[in-house]
Amino acid sequence: MQDLYYSDYIELDKLLNSQHPRSFESLEEGNDEMLFIIIHQVYELWFKQILFELDLVRQVFIQDRINDNSDDLSKVVQKLKRIGKILELINQQVSVLETMTALDFLEFRNVLLPASGFQSKQFRLIEAKLGLKMEQRYKKEYYKYTRRGSLSEVDMQDVDQAESEPTLKELIVGWLERMPYLEEQYWREYKQSTSSDHEDKHRFWADYREAYKSSLSGNEADRLAEFDRVFFDEGRGNVPPAAMRAALFITLYRNLPIFNLPFELLNTLSEIDELLSNWRYRHFMMVRRMIGLRVGTGGTSGAGYLEGTLSQHYAFREITEVATFLIERSKRPVLPNALREKASFNLG
Repeated sequence: MQDLYYSDYIELDKLLNSQHPRSFESLEEGNDEMLFIIIHQVYELWFKQILFELDLVRQVFIQDRINDNSDDLSKVVQKLKRIGKILELINQQVSVLETMTALDFLEFRNVLLPASGFQSKQFRLIEAKLGLKMEQRYKKEYYKYTRRGSLSEVDMQDVDQAESEPTLKELIVGWLERMPYLEEQYWREYKQSTSSDHEDKHRFWADYREAYKSSLSGNEADRLAEFDRVFFDEGRGNVPPAAMRAALFITLYRNLPIFNLPFELLNTLSEIDELLSNWRYRHFMMVRRMIGLRVGTGGTSGAGYLEGTLSQHYAFREITEVATFLIERSKRPVLPNALREKASFNLG
């Protein structure tokens, strides 16, 4: 059998012969279109890896139950952190593209029409699989057309299929709702420390609500009503109250061994949202510098469209905003021994 050769293994010839600038035919006439193509090809390779990791993570959460004593959750956190590192790299990659000036870009911009990054199917798939819903998008009317400058019909069908499948956010919400640590078996010895008119609430949450109330400053009086809406009445966004309570509970007691990985998971989801937002911001600033207020090559409003996505395109906003409802460590209700033992992996 012939030895495997490096360039054959990674199909290097195919990679290095996949750049075909349209604005010049010889290197002597060359401009920054070669850089532009390579940067975007590298983006798409990293998007492919992100999708690969996302699908593996989603397969774990599709299970009805995740065994806390298995390595499922640690694998999930590892893969999500890997996605975060890839996004950090993608952000750094913008710096290379920024070595191109506005005049450099104009040398070949017109040959791109009507192609644009808006047509990146893989980036649309990442957003869909994470859980960014159509109603949450800025200029959502841009997305479901197969007009000139948008996705092809075939690519749109792939995105539609991804949007019909359980998203990572939906799977995480289901996992949070199944959290068992407020079951009565762990709370029999717990004595409610505050008098409360809210007998319909779990004893822990009645105490926590009072502690949160006392932590509010004078100009935050409306936060208590918001607390009730988020954790007992409506939830927040498309995350129901039970999942919001679980996310807050995990965040409050993240130093207990059984909550270490769940907190790392939730925190990493927030980091992914933040890194994607950073990438959008850098892309917006670069486009504004390159083309000012001109329309994008794909027909969007260019920098204006990108600026609008900054405030709306977050998949895990609700989880990040749990921080709104935290209190000081010293004010947290003391957990009963039965729960502390369970949370310390004491299975006896």
